[in-house]
Amino acid sequence: MREAKRAFIVGGGIAGLTAAYRLKQTAPDLALTLIESDRRLGGKIITERVGGFVVEGGPDSFLASKPRGVGLCRELGLEERLYGTNEKQQRTYIMRSGRLHELPEGLTGLVPSRFGPIAKTGLISPLGKLRMGLDALIPPCADDGDESLAAFVERRFGREVYDRLIEPLMGGIYAGDGKQLSLAATFPQLKQTELEHGSLIKGMRAASKKIPMSSEPRNRTAFLTLATGLAEIVEALEAGLGEVEIRLGTCATRVSADSSQAGYTLTLENGESLRSDVILLATPAYVTADLVADFDPEMARVLRSIPYVSTATVSVAYPLREIPRPLDGYGYIIPRAEGRSVLACTWTSTKFPHCAPEGFGLMRVFIGRSGQESVLDGADEDLLRLACEELRATLGITVSPMFSRIFRWPKAMPQYTLGHLDRLALIEQRLAAHPGLFLAGNAYRGIGIPDCIAAGEQAAEQVAAFIQAPLCT
Repeated sequence: MREAKRAFIVGGGIAGLTAAYRLKQTAPDLALTLIESDRRLGGKIITERVGGFVVEGGPDSFLASKPRGVGLCRELGLEERLYGTNEKQQRTYIMRSGRLHELPEGLTGLVPSRFGPIAKTGLISPLGKLRMGLDALIPPCADDGDESLAAFVERRFGREVYDRLIEPLMGGIYAGDGKQLSLAATFPQLKQTELEHGSLIKGMRAASKKIPMSSEPRNRTAFLTLATGLAEIVEALEAGLGEVEIRLGTCATRVSADSSQAGYTLTLENGESLRSDVILLATPAYVTADLVADFDPEMARVLRSIPYVSTATVSVAYPLREIPRPLDGYGYIIPRAEGRSVLACTWTSTKFPHCAPEGFGLMRVFIGRSGQESVLDGADEDLLRLACEELRATLGITVSPMFSRIFRWPKAMPQYTLGHLDRLALIEQRLAAHPGLFLAGNAYRGIGIPDCIAAGEQAAEQVAAFIQAPLCT
């Protein structure tokens, strides 16, 4: 009788959790252990339900257009619990000189596909709009080298459009510095559009006309969440793990390759050594680097070269009567050029009305971005004070919040900086030399929830194929 294979997944965030769930289905005979250093599963997905409020500590939604978010929810029986954004209040604002300007309509993949709304906006000066119009005349750059997102946008549209429109939108996704982010790793479709159409605006207009009808059974908004928060996904995955061994509050410190036989030894912080045929590391790149450093220093070096940014979110609630400015949209984002410590503010109770009782406003302030992380060195009281000062200055709120929740995320946002795809190629090259070792997570090919789900599922498929291969004995 063939001995059952053993596998360890290190990291219980959404990628590792999804991988464990998928392996339970595709390789039911695999002896599987999920190891997580925290006392809970879910990683950056954390939801608090407080007196009728749904408070998200990390992401508050996921893109409906990326299939594995909706796909996994459907598989878990959660599809009917999905909520889209409020279709009655769809505005988003961008700050300029301390004032909120409505985000122009017609943006496709960060790029304006309609010039009319741009011509009317107060975000961009007349000269900036004229410079943007030159996109139709500027020839494409055929250079196949990596280019920063900032350099690309400035080359096509000019500095002002980047600073006042594209940078804040990009910052809301990566909390990064567009001068360092790789275009090829973040928005490769923009370069492809330039090469195919010459003009980005022409290309985006052409693409918008070709968008197929949705295959979904009902119309969906761009972003989705769940009735009582994204933690529903985590809870459903955990419930579906069955006999998978889960070890919470357990920190792995080292992975060693067995020289005498195939497989690996995983060493825990308490000194325990566990042998395994397969190890899947669904940990941040810098943690993964520490784990593999002893037997592959070169892979560890490349993994450590992926930088991370620290952030924090501060959620606060008020009676609507205490909020002078109407919460008539999803919130606002603040360009780096404004010189403020706050990155953005989501008006959660407008974006997702089911997340707050009627008559109350729930807001979430984002603090910290690349190059501005020192603001996070203060105590929680300092972050709350900063958030309240922001809301006082922008919305006129002068009273103390009914309650607040602060979530800190040290080194949480991987940055796909210039050369990122080359780093991934080197990592994959090193992994090929270590059969049975696999990686997953948001450090590689996508930071959103659907990306992490897809990464976990792909890794699970690779693990299943490996253990079922004839050479794996």
